[in-house]
Amino acid sequence: MPGHANVLVVSDIDGTLLDHETYDYNDAKPALGHLRKTGVPLVLASSKTAAEIAPLRAELGFDHCEAIVENGAGILEPGEANSADTSRYEAILAVLAGLPSGLRDGFTGFSRWSPEEISAKTGLSPENARRAGMRQFSEPGIWSGTQDAWLQVLSHLQAHGLTAHKGGRFVTVSFGHDKASRMHEIKARYRKAGNDPLVIAFGDAPNDIALLEAADIGVIIPNPAHDGLAVLEGESTGKIRRASHPAPLGWNEAIFEVLT
Repeated sequence: MPGHANVLVVSDIDGTLLDHETYDYNDAKPALGHLRKTGVPLVLASSKTAAEIAPLRAELGFDHCEAIVENGAGILEPGEANSADTSRYEAILAVLAGLPSGLRDGFTGFSRWSPEEISAKTGLSPENARRAGMRQFSEPGIWSGTQDAWLQVLSHLQAHGLTAHKGGRFVTVSFGHDKASRMHEIKARYRKAGNDPLVIAFGDAPNDIALLEAADIGVIIPNPAHDGLAVLEGESTGKIRRASHPAPLGWNEAIFEVLT
């Protein structure tokens, strides 16, 4: 349940809080300890599934906070390791199954891949690939058909209330929502509980832009693994700022800079 701090931190994980290559967060431990000590909630926000995020959330010491999973398609509630409710995922698969065979065969996703195949396509370890396959809210996959056929697929998905977002590697089908909309939803919970927190958001990639712009303060973490983000409008007013170092050191420094 919401705490009593007047600040809420929402953070992307890979390349933002964790080192992009090693997934290490040692240099962020002072800031993580400070958040825990002062009662500031940390909401992790990632493309990862609940099964992937839950162990990390517990390890960091924020199991009492919500987490935004599958790029905003769902929320992992406080204290939950994973939800047994897969009804929304099953509904997505049912809509995909309703495509004409010529269109359905052009889209292959996690539901059709073994953990070994997911590992090969994502670079995840076998165990993490297994957890990535434990989906509840979205179906990432690869489209191998024509553009005209894809437009037919989109029309079919939209008729059933689904959206399809093209990322760098996969097309992800879901019932909508993103990190920013889930952040607003979680903030509303805190407000309802009598607290209206200042939201500080951290991100490093294009799929974090909406989150950074929707927060009261956004912090861009530089990531040498990609070209980075172009200048955002909020930077001219100081609403959005840039950390000096990549994760996890940059995240650690930015937490102290913003909170003080």
